[in-house]
Amino acid sequence: MARRAFYSFHYKPDNWRASQVRNMGVVGGNKPATDNDWEDVKKGRDKAIKNWIDGQIKGKSVAIVLIGEKTAGRKWIKYEIEKAWSDGKGVMGIYVHNLKDSDGNQSSKGGNPFDAVNIDGRSLSKIVKVYDPRRSRSTYVYDHIKENLSDWIEKAIEIREKYD
Repeated sequence: MARRAFYSFHYKPDNWRASQVRNMGVVGGNKPATDNDWEDVKKGRDKAIKNWIDGQIKGKSVAIVLIGEKTAGRKWIKYEIEKAWSDGKGVMGIYVHNLKDSDGNQSSKGGNPFDAVNIDGRSLSKIVKVYDPRRSRSTYVYDHIKENLSDWIEKAIEIREKYD
């Protein structure tokens, strides 16, 4: 079955890293918002942002949280995780701090955004898988993600099905 992914990430610092993962061609994904589109959505405040996120998640198989240095604790990342889970989507995370950004820089590893989400009184970080490619060179991190992403997605969907 063809899988379609919703990618969740902290836009400003990790957009370049997220583009690398999205463009691997391993799985279909949502159309990225341009800077101008996102600015228009934000003008509509919380309700417009929620509606936009809800529309982006609809029809997807899995939500992939691309975790950078400052992803954890972000309001809309948490909302995207909660929405995907409540909609029955597979949910997973991948640390992307060691992928280079547009300036050729890597960043520090951030916290786990799933720690802040509770499902039936249990931290989602105890349920979903988060992958941390144990490589330091960006090209090796990229290759590791590309080689494993399909399997990781299937595992996320399998885990979510256990909680229906």
